[in-house]
Amino acid sequence: MAQSARGEPIITVEQLTMAFGSFVVQKDLNFTVKRGDIFVIMGGSGCGKSTLLRHLIGLQTPAAGKVYYGRESLWDAKPADRLSILRRTGVLYQSGALFTSMTLAENVSLPLQTYTTLPPGQIREIVSTKLALVGLAGYEDFFPSAISGGMMKRAGLARAMALDPEILYFDEPSAGLDPITSKRLDDLILQLRDDLGATIVMVTHELPSIFAIADNSVFLDNVKRTATAVGDPKEMVRTTNDEMVREFLTREGTLNEVALPAAATSSAASASSPSSSAGAS
Repeated sequence: MAQSARGEPIITVEQLTMAFGSFVVQKDLNFTVKRGDIFVIMGGSGCGKSTLLRHLIGLQTPAAGKVYYGRESLWDAKPADRLSILRRTGVLYQSGALFTSMTLAENVSLPLQTYTTLPPGQIREIVSTKLALVGLAGYEDFFPSAISGGMMKRAGLARAMALDPEILYFDEPSAGLDPITSKRLDDLILQLRDDLGATIVMVTHELPSIFAIADNSVFLDNVKRTATAVGDPKEMVRTTNDEMVREFLTREGTLNEVALPAAATSSAASASSPSSSAGAS
């Protein structure tokens, strides 16, 4: 990716409504993902984060609205053109979604065997390179059952990168990981973004990860069933007037665990302190 292209819109969501029959999950969503950013989809459990991800990667049709990749409308495209658009993406599913009967090398090689005509020797070289990028050099012949949960996530990430996608989607990448392993995964995501120039869209409710790596974000409110905030979460926590957004971003003393400006901490503390509440009433 050319450096000059960074910051240009790569995904645009316009007036997107997601529904299962008559039940509306989220409505009128509008946001833009810029090239080279780490963009976080966040919100409470059941708000539709993973459902939004499925709409972005072509697995679920919107009830209304548009999803653009550049200037191309994903859901207005012909099936062959839609597949061409989606081949520019890679997905790391929440569980890693590795095939348990296949080695790590076989898992990572599957997209290359399916979508390219590369010879076996070149595929092996690419697979070894991708596994090395995520710290799994030498694990080519291991089966998923023989490695840890964190290693499975990294192997899933290697598979997602197999075709050198422009955009990587992660669904709850830190789910089930201990804090140290989760921090290492955050560091790896930052490194891959910087080294490969990829755009990353990540579903998560893990606040340490959100504050550590997100450039931009959208907050899905599961009561109003729409996006109530869009922006850098480090700025959002300082400036939001939305009670649900503030409660989410400051819950459980997380501000003491992440490196936020003092103004954010003091603002959140004063908003929730008994004396502040008394003065307001």
